[in-house]
Amino acid sequence: MKIEANEAIRQATAFESCTLENGLKILVKPMPGFTGVHAVYGTRFGSIDRSFLLDGRRVDAPAGTAHFLEHKMFESEEGDAFTLYAKTGASANAYTSFDKTCYIFSATSRVDENLDILLGFVSKPYFTDATVQKEQGIIGQEIKMYDDSPEWRLMFAALQCLYSAHPVREDIAGSVESIARITPSVLYQCTDAFYRPENMALAVAGNVTMAQVLAAVERAGLPAVRNKGSVQRLQPAEPAAVAEPWREFTMSVAKPMLALAFKEVPPQGARAALKTALVCEMLAGLICGDMTPLYRRLYDEGAIAPDFSGEAMLLDGALNLVFGGETARPEYVRGLLLEEIARLHREGVDEELFTLCKNQTYGGMVADLEHVTDVAAGLISSYFRGWTPADELACLASITKQDMDEALAVMLDEARSATVIIRPAASGKEEQP
Repeated sequence: MKIEANEAIRQATAFESCTLENGLKILVKPMPGFTGVHAVYGTRFGSIDRSFLLDGRRVDAPAGTAHFLEHKMFESEEGDAFTLYAKTGASANAYTSFDKTCYIFSATSRVDENLDILLGFVSKPYFTDATVQKEQGIIGQEIKMYDDSPEWRLMFAALQCLYSAHPVREDIAGSVESIARITPSVLYQCTDAFYRPENMALAVAGNVTMAQVLAAVERAGLPAVRNKGSVQRLQPAEPAAVAEPWREFTMSVAKPMLALAFKEVPPQGARAALKTALVCEMLAGLICGDMTPLYRRLYDEGAIAPDFSGEAMLLDGALNLVFGGETARPEYVRGLLLEEIARLHREGVDEELFTLCKNQTYGGMVADLEHVTDVAAGLISSYFRGWTPADELACLASITKQDMDEALAVMLDEARSATVIIRPAASGKEEQP
């Protein structure tokens, strides 16, 4: 049975790949029996890529440029890409994260046409003063919407308290003031630097073949695209200490919200990064995941909302763990979280709980292999990070309780933590942080 299970996992994580001469990576997972296809065309260009050298010349992009560019890439001289997708019946979207921008579609038919649309508009940037100005108004409204989200504000307040220089502290969408400084010239510099084949990848999963995807790549003329010149990312030096240990402000919320964040030392190299990412994800679950005694106690007492949780974030130059959510008693919950972390520092993680958490994480990763959207997204995400989905499962299987205890010995130091509390505004009057 174990051999059969291992073979099933091997087949589920297997995929086809090739690299064009210009550096573009093609990742394809044929999934016979599935009717749908999900495609992701992505670039290693996210909100933290603010400063870089392009052919030796320094470029400092305003906060929110990657997200702004994502919006603008759907437009061309011929029209809007969404209009083309509407004719094929595909569901299309895009997103910008801290470290990448991805353009996606899901379809059950006319896959070749949808691939042509995707590869066409992402490969042909088109910006004018008029269209940029129009988009500044649209995204300005989006930014104001995010400003009204307590969860969004809580997360970025925590990041701003942890980091004084790293661009992860800036909102992915930027600010109304920062996007006002974006020009067509800035956008073209960013596409020249980061929308080049060697910095991008195309991942497709579902009822599709590698030959089908390569034919679309040829039709788009991508093999002939070659960017000249050099690009070098620039990252500011980040001090070890947190920028701001405590912050409070008010919003129109029914109950207070808490974030307890810890600043950690990021690992070097893809192999170390993979293990660190998995260890930190499990640590978050072992401290206040829904299977832990602490979570059950706080929930039974009515001190936290059901979605109170912990999560880890690993980026170039940044690693942190954040525990938070809605809580009627933020100081009380913070104190118990610190007590639990101190106990784990002394005693180590519980063996039984470690096994449950590891199995839960493993089960979630295996379940993702059965969904075309998760498979395609997982392929491009793992590729950009320097590993494969199979590497993730193998690394997780190798992690032991000792690995968790060794991580605890050097992580989650209260001296490198920051606390953010959002309190309900009196009479609806908000106080800005």
